[in-house]
Formats: sequence, C-alpha cells, structure tokens
Amino acid sequence: MLPGRIRELLAPFLGDAPQLFPAQLQHISNYIDILLRWNARLNLTAVRGEEHIVTRHFGESLFAARHLYPSPPTAPGQRLLDVGSGAGFPGLPIKIWAPAVSVTLIEANHKKATFLREVGRALTLTGIDVLAARAETLPPAQADVVTLRAVERFQSALPLAARLVRPAGRLALLAGSSQLDAARRLASSFTWSEPIPIPLSSQRVLALATRPQEPSQ
Repeated sequence: MLPGRIRELLAPFLGDAPQLFPAQLQHISNYIDILLRWNARLNLTAVRGEEHIVTRHFGESLFAARHLYPSPPTAPGQRLLDVGSGAGFPGLPIKIWAPAVSVTLIEANHKKATFLREVGRALTLTGIDVLAARAETLPPAQADVVTLRAVERFQSALPLAARLVRPAGRLALLAGSSQLDAARRLASSFTWSEPIPIPLSSQRVLALATRPQEPSQ
C-alpha cells in the first residue's frame, strides 16, 4: 500500500499528534506486505483488506502509542511488554512510533513468534525481543508499560499482564467497553483513568491504569 494512503487512513487516530515520518510510513507499508503474505497460510488476522488492516490494527495501535508516548523518548530506558502479541499489535506499531522504547513481544505460539521475528528483521528495527513463552513464566514487575489487546481468555490474561507492570508503571488495555468492569475488578489495585474511545469504533476503547508506587522503607 502506498505510504500516502496509509497516512490518510491513520489521520483520525493520530489527531493533532505529530505526523509519521516517511520512513515510519514505509515500515507500515512493508509490514502490511509481510502480514498479508504470512496470513495466507498462518491466519494471523481475520481482517483481510489492506485498508481495513490499517484502520483496525495500525490505527488502534498507534492511537495507543500516541497516548502512551505523546513525545516519544529519544534515549533508551523505557521497556514495554506486549502480552499475547499475535500478529504484533499493538507492540510493533508502538515500536515504529517510539523507536527508542525497548519492546518485548510475548507470543506462546511458535509459528506466530517466527512471524514476529521476521517482521523485526525485515523492518531492521532494533531493540525488539520476541519471547515464545507464556506470560505466567516471566518474573513479575518487568516493564514500564504492559499492553494487552484482543487476547483469548481475557479473565486470566489480564491479571498476568498486570503482574508484569513495574511499580508506578502503566497497563494499557485495548478492549471493548463491555470488558472494562471486569478489567477494573481483575486489577483492582491499579488506578484506572477514564477510558478513551477509539476513533471509527462504537465499542472499542483504550483503558490506561497505573500500578501503585511501592512505599518507601
């Protein structure tokens, strides 16, 4: 897909945020090509059309990115974990938005993990790790930001994601509004912000929650 068309489709999700650079748009274009090629045999996403992939997957992911990192950091130090990464959303688009952030994609399915590694290599992005593992096998308090989107077994996945957030770190949930009450209950120790409606969707929201800072000794 042409980068110019990608820019047009992403405009509702970026709002007044800085526009993507040509190199970032090209990354997205290349990512779509790889996704469509792999999707023919691996069924990474039920969304088939290029434009729908841009709005449904990249738009939603970059909407989260601009709220998490309104001014993307220029120096390393921040770490993000994407739990149940699947086809790489939202973790890889967030990496494209904020290249200095260290991103770990957690995906237990080995074939999908292989796809994620292929995308990382093809886009020549550094600071990306792919873990073909389950979230419950990781030590707690791993990351400044943990993201969760469209995972199976939400009721068990959300507490696992929450335990990976460092004190004073954030949990970012991309979900249907009907899931918010369960999310607040499952991560009741977190402080939840008002959910932010995702553009071009009647039900999808971005919900951000902060883990309490540990008391000083």
